[in-house]
Amino acid sequence: MSRPRRVGLPWYALESYPALRTSLDDGAKLPPLYDTWRIATEQMEREVQRSGVEVVRVPIEPNAFAAWCARNGGQSDGAARAKYAAEMLAQDAAV
Repeated sequence: MSRPRRVGLPWYALESYPALRTSLDDGAKLPPLYDTWRIATEQMEREVQRSGVEVVRVPIEPNAFAAWCARNGGQSDGAARAKYAAEMLAQDAAV
């Protein structure tokens, strides 16, 4: 299996982070502080980029993501966020 050239990275805005943490199925697993999440995620982003894969930040807006989850099985966990990011990236590339 070949490595993808681009991946979508679920990205949270500071102002929506508290709402996301409370609404996500696995929100309690996210760090309580936005800056802690951001620093860890940026580190992971750099590691993926160093491997030669383009990383595209895909904003996770609480209402849009909740609506997407309702249409796609209802789960709002990490796997769902990764799938959402991949779909949004694919849609963007198709335009």
